[in-house]
Amino acid sequence: MSMLHLVNKSPYENNNLSTASSIMQGGDELLLIEDGVYGAVKAGKASAMLEGCTVSVMGPDLAARGISEDKLADGVNVIDYNGFVELVEKNDKVQSWL
Repeated sequence: MSMLHLVNKSPYENNNLSTASSIMQGGDELLLIEDGVYGAVKAGKASAMLEGCTVSVMGPDLAARGISEDKLADGVNVIDYNGFVELVEKNDKVQSWL
């Protein structure tokens, strides 16, 4: 069973990204939304937590924070709201790390 992990807080504010990425299992996916998108910035301390994870970020949340796609760590997928719905439908469970 696959799980979609949603992280909406900056990894520089709390440990949600660290916790989520450490318990992810094969087939799980991570979606960074709201301030969670800061975790996907290339060469940031938090981007190391993403290694080995399937990671997506919300494009509108990147844009709202002035982060361009070229600033993201390798392998991070940028999605829109339709992509968000597709991830929810694709995974058996959703865990929000609030």
